Amino acid sequence: MPTAAHATDVPLGWTARLGRRCAQHPRRVVAAWLLLAVVLGLLIGRFGPATTDDLTIPGADSQAAIDVSRAAFPDAPNPAQRIVVTADALTGAEQKAALDDAVTALETLPEVASATAPTARNGQLSDDGTIGTISVVLTVSGKDITRPLAEQLTSSVTDAVAEAGISVAPADQLAAVLDRETNRRAELIGLVAALVILLVAFGSVAAALLPLGTAIVGLAVSILALGLLGYAVDIPAVAPSLASMIGLGVGIDYALFGLNRFQRALVDGQDPVRAATTTTATAGRAVLFAGFSVIAALSGLALVGMPLMRSLAIASGLAVLVACVAAVTLLPAMLAWLGPRLATRKPESLGEAGGWARLARRVARRPWAVLLGSTVVLGLLAAPALDLRLGQLDAGSWPTSTEQRQSYDLLSDGFGPGANGPLLVTATYPSALSGPTDPAALALAKAVQGADGVAAVTPPQVSDDGLVVRLSAQPTTAPSDPATQDLVASLRSDVLPAAAPEAETHVGGFTAGKGDLTDRISSRMVLVVGAVVLVATLLLLVAFRAPIVALKAALMNLLSVGAAYGILVAVFTWGWGAGLLGLEAPVPIESYVPLLMFAVLFGLSTDYEVFVLTAVREEWVATGDGRASVASGMAKTGRVITSAALIMICVFLSFTMSSDPVIKMMGVGMAAAVAVDATIVRGLLVPSTMTLLGDWNWWLPAWLDRLLPHVHDPA
Repeated sequence: MPTAAHATDVPLGWTARLGRRCAQHPRRVVAAWLLLAVVLGLLIGRFGPATTDDLTIPGADSQAAIDVSRAAFPDAPNPAQRIVVTADALTGAEQKAALDDAVTALETLPEVASATAPTARNGQLSDDGTIGTISVVLTVSGKDITRPLAEQLTSSVTDAVAEAGISVAPADQLAAVLDRETNRRAELIGLVAALVILLVAFGSVAAALLPLGTAIVGLAVSILALGLLGYAVDIPAVAPSLASMIGLGVGIDYALFGLNRFQRALVDGQDPVRAATTTTATAGRAVLFAGFSVIAALSGLALVGMPLMRSLAIASGLAVLVACVAAVTLLPAMLAWLGPRLATRKPESLGEAGGWARLARRVARRPWAVLLGSTVVLGLLAAPALDLRLGQLDAGSWPTSTEQRQSYDLLSDGFGPGANGPLLVTATYPSALSGPTDPAALALAKAVQGADGVAAVTPPQVSDDGLVVRLSAQPTTAPSDPATQDLVASLRSDVLPAAAPEAETHVGGFTAGKGDLTDRISSRMVLVVGAVVLVATLLLLVAFRAPIVALKAALMNLLSVGAAYGILVAVFTWGWGAGLLGLEAPVPIESYVPLLMFAVLFGLSTDYEVFVLTAVREEWVATGDGRASVASGMAKTGRVITSAALIMICVFLSFTMSSDPVIKMMGVGMAAAVAVDATIVRGLLVPSTMTLLGDWNWWLPAWLDRLLPHVHDPA
């Protein structure tokens, strides 16, 4: 039977030395963080944040179509942005004059290269003459379209046509930019909920405000830095919201865990500087392991081989990294600065009389029953995940109050649902064609026009060297309709090879790209999941030098994620409670959401495992009693885990107020996972399994002991 290795005095580790230095100079540390936030804020104010909705998928057929088109038509203008106009009749003399005035007003703007009013001849006017589009070609790319520019373009048209009874709705990237949210309301609600929970948990205003202040400073730094990072790499428009959600949640969690450890040190009689040093040496080290577990899990997304997933991982990882750095620098400085004012009014909650200790003792009396019951409940929660189907969202899934949804509905009514997601078709021939009227180019266009599911095709364009033909095809179905992806597959495998057997053909466009994204993620999901589980298990093994604990933690994390997937399917695919989230009907689950959720949630679940095991291991090292250390460790971490989980759930759920369905999915999924993890998994499964295993939790074979580094020695 394995035995405990009792603690011995060792020199201070680097985390303890860092914490002590910050605690000794708190004002300098706080000033440095605030100065960093101010400098980043000034830079963002000068240049603005940079995000993009471009989708790049190396090696995909849709990406090949884009690359061929850009290479063959290098002088082509930027893709046109559309402004939808509607009236009882757009063909009257007054309306035509107003639309011409709108075009003139647009062309006076320095960012506008050209603008075109709707006419029946150019295809920008609906058959009934009530809906049209003003086509605007900008001198800047979609990534550089700012909110002020989108507002200026929209207001220029609105001012010109208002007296003619014409309504205006921006579409495409203009609408996306105008709908882009700062999520300040969600963050504020999350912070208020966190403050209430902290006040109840600690009974002290100073103790309640400290985790919030630390998290807010860290979040500000990470979001501002992310905005500047967008100038170096493509950062998706959804990334700042995701980073805010994760950064705020883990920032409060990490500070809360440190505060809890600091208060225990004060109860033990340590002075504030020594208590802050002890906190950084123990809780700070646990936070670093927890944070880097999240970052390591996010790094697994790089295996998908897509810039989108890499950028989302970078954004989330940056928020977690800043939270970790704040936890071992800013937090000890604030702890030492505030000192005794942070002492809890409920010292008894730090001992063995708390509710978590009683729960652990009850579980210890009937561990098998608790283990089996908890497993059944988790299985029921995860059952809907068997119906998990990856798809893609379009603007039709957004609330009707958004610009994207309004223009989507108007375009669908006037030109058909496929107008919201045209396809790009390219064909590269071995020998030059004579021009757009070449029989080969006309045959290609005719074949695409005759394909089942195609509503309209633009005239073919031929490159200057005559080798490349491109055209745009409008499907009869919406971008999110599975029939549209069937059309893409049919064009690629049957229609285009038959129409141009001698040419190299590709089908692209945003809709085709989203389909390729789904296929790529589906093919790489097992690889990414395996890599994330392996890395997280190895990190836990290094942290606690206990293979059984590491493997068990990985398995329990999988159960938490499975339950979250089940709830995600029940809400968004089956529609249970979708109306409460502001959704009119069930929507497809965006293809990258489950994989991104897996990486984030596996890391966050590892967070709680690290927090619990750190306290349990401290007790086991001190006493050598494997069973008693479980109850004692849970008693010391129960309050902080309960508070942290409630805060994170509130933060995640507050983001469901976002108009973006993807943010709603992430909020619901992650809130559900944290709730399951902090209650069923941490409260029941962990103590029951650790009680059953006893001292075997910490068994370490001699050969593995020689291989593993010693990183968990007490400071």
